[in-house]
Amino acid sequence: MSTVWTQARRAARMNPSIIREILKVTEKPGILSMAGGLPSADTFPVDALKAACDRVLSQNPREALQYAASEGFAPLRDWVAQRVASLGMKVKPEQVLITSGSQQGLDLVGKVLCDAGAPVAVETPTYLGALQAFTPYEPLFTSLASDAQGPLPEALAALPHDAPGTRFAYLLPNYQNPTGRVMTAARREAVVEAARRVGVPIVEDNPYGDLWFDQPPPAALSSLWPEGSLYLGSFSKVLTPGFRLGYVIAPPELYPKLLQAKQAADLHTPGFNQRVVYEVIRDGFLEAHIPSIRARYKANRDAMATALSSHLPAGCEWQAPEGGMFFWIRLPTGLDAMALLPQAVDAGIAYVPGAAFYAQQPDARTLRLSFVTLTPELIGEGVDKLGRLLRATLNAVQERAP
Repeated sequence: MSTVWTQARRAARMNPSIIREILKVTEKPGILSMAGGLPSADTFPVDALKAACDRVLSQNPREALQYAASEGFAPLRDWVAQRVASLGMKVKPEQVLITSGSQQGLDLVGKVLCDAGAPVAVETPTYLGALQAFTPYEPLFTSLASDAQGPLPEALAALPHDAPGTRFAYLLPNYQNPTGRVMTAARREAVVEAARRVGVPIVEDNPYGDLWFDQPPPAALSSLWPEGSLYLGSFSKVLTPGFRLGYVIAPPELYPKLLQAKQAADLHTPGFNQRVVYEVIRDGFLEAHIPSIRARYKANRDAMATALSSHLPAGCEWQAPEGGMFFWIRLPTGLDAMALLPQAVDAGIAYVPGAAFYAQQPDARTLRLSFVTLTPELIGEGVDKLGRLLRATLNAVQERAP
């Protein structure tokens, strides 16, 4: 008798990442990809990492290659606790949990805080990876009305807090993925106050906060309400994503359950990776390294802003981001970014359709462009191709109109 597998109900809720699927397409020769949220590989500090690997394997090889504490490498946890003080946060190393990328942090949050049918609030639009992480735990998503500065305070004030209650609001205040928007200081205060009034905790995700161009972002949401906030950070955008190193900073009453979830998932984040990264950053390396990333990304941002103004047809809407990695485009009426993607790939370019970033009521006219992996010259070429495709499609739509 053949084995018949019965999948868990949550498995039916898992879907492939559209971004990951698009990235497979962009591996074809000749494709100018503005799709993936990949840091520029030119920013990876290869020499510093190589030297750190040698030191770790020379000085502490047994410890680096052995099983390690689930909480993370103690000196790295100390470093994180000190680092976030620049964001206005006062935390102890005992609140820091090292994770296998901040994506694992999102999964741990879902595992510990989500229940089937319990509301979880997200921005409109929001990070696709968070939706994927939370969805298997069967929450009921509530989309927060948002504008160019992020979620509206009145949207948080209206969240249901009666049983089962909104478990948390997932927010990205700095150069949000996918829109690139940043919350002002006044908006942060209003959002936190609204969440506090209705008793809805905040899960703050901040992978892009170091990538500001002209001025740093305001203080972290978590600094305004420490006991009601959980903070996610990452080394992927400032060092290397391949090491899969992130962290969660949690209130003391929540930390033990997150730790138990981490232990059940993978025992611990690779100790070798943690020690290597600590060797690189321990003496202030990031203070010299990150400004070079900002300068590169700002030049690319400016190149894309110029190209968009020159090549996109009338009716397209966007804002130049003040940091991060993305432009968020809204196309003219009658265009569908998902439907246009195969033609875009045929034309030699790739982007991410925006519909996947919505928990509810997707906007088919939106798309996300990344500006950090191509040179300014190739950005101009890619946006020119996109503009040609959009104009040709608009002309066809107008010709079909009665």
